[in-house]
Amino acid sequence: MKNNSDNAGSRGSHASGAIDAGHDAPPGLYVHVPFCKTKCPYCDFYSITSGVATGRWLEALSREAALHRGVFGTFDTLYVGGGTPSVLEEHEIHGLFDALRASFDFAPDSEVTIEANPDDVTPPKLDAWLAAGVNRVSLGVQSFDDVELRFLRRRHDAAKAREAMRLLREAGFENIGIDLMYGFEGQSLESWERSMRLALELSPEHLSCYQMTIEGATEFGRMIESGELKPIDEESERAFFMKTSEFLTSRGYIHYEISNFAREEALLSRHNHKYWRHAPYLGLGPSAHSFRNGKRWWNARSVDGYCTALESGGSPVDGMETLSEDELAFEEIFLGFRTRDGVPLEALGRYPGWQGALEKLVAESLVIVAGGRAVPTVKGFCLADRLAVAFAG
Repeated sequence: MKNNSDNAGSRGSHASGAIDAGHDAPPGLYVHVPFCKTKCPYCDFYSITSGVATGRWLEALSREAALHRGVFGTFDTLYVGGGTPSVLEEHEIHGLFDALRASFDFAPDSEVTIEANPDDVTPPKLDAWLAAGVNRVSLGVQSFDDVELRFLRRRHDAAKAREAMRLLREAGFENIGIDLMYGFEGQSLESWERSMRLALELSPEHLSCYQMTIEGATEFGRMIESGELKPIDEESERAFFMKTSEFLTSRGYIHYEISNFAREEALLSRHNHKYWRHAPYLGLGPSAHSFRNGKRWWNARSVDGYCTALESGGSPVDGMETLSEDELAFEEIFLGFRTRDGVPLEALGRYPGWQGALEKLVAESLVIVAGGRAVPTVKGFCLADRLAVAFAG
């Protein structure tokens, strides 16, 4: 289920609510819908292409929710991701939200997001989403180039994406994000800019622009291993990234995280901010992850295994880790350098030689120091992993 001006100084001036404030933030709830009509060849998220188990999954999810009743307190974000949540029928959407509200409390101003494929957007489904309380939609367009969409094996074409946006607006949705993808074989900087330009013609409140990352277990991963497909080189990756930031920020979007852009401050993804700030979050469904009080746990990556565990009265948790103080500290700077808020200098001060490392990064124009924080520049965003390793590597 992904921003700010090119001026790094302006990023530094928006440090309120930064990652170090996340520990006391309200919790977020994530629900993983593990069903897709077709499997995209680049996708490594867990999903199956059969929907015959949706009823069983929904019943199991209701049981899992009940296990956590009263534990997390009041949620102020809910993100329904996948998979493809928009494949759920109207009665299944109602059943899902009824189950969640039976076990959890939600703040009145909660941000409630659902991921959608353009091909699934119909007036009856939109009515069901609105009735369930959805107030934010993340539309998985990926490209406005039909040749690229066929290469990515998406179910929609560019015209269908535009039609989906029209239906969403007519239904009354006022907070819509478009997901786009760049950095794959056959795509040019010109076609990428055209996709961004066409996206902006639809005036989305949010854009997530992801570089394609291909994992070995995917179909594209196997094609790369066999030589049928070639990943783009680092220089091209950087060119795509810089083009993305320059193009969108020059048109008023805030580049607030490596892959994420918002039309204004109020439209930043509140749910995703929880991940970057180490705020508590609960994940329900197969393969979903949770985090609270320095502990991270994850569910079985199988619909059958997930459902069987809950049907037998057990837990679907498949693994857990307790992060040490050092591990939590490193994650804080690793995540902080992915955002325009950056990292407070006191968080860097725990590492020997931090001042020299910081001076080097400033000299390389990868970070600036503003408001007591080390703030990544757009160039620094390109090398965000390296920024954290410079202090704790």
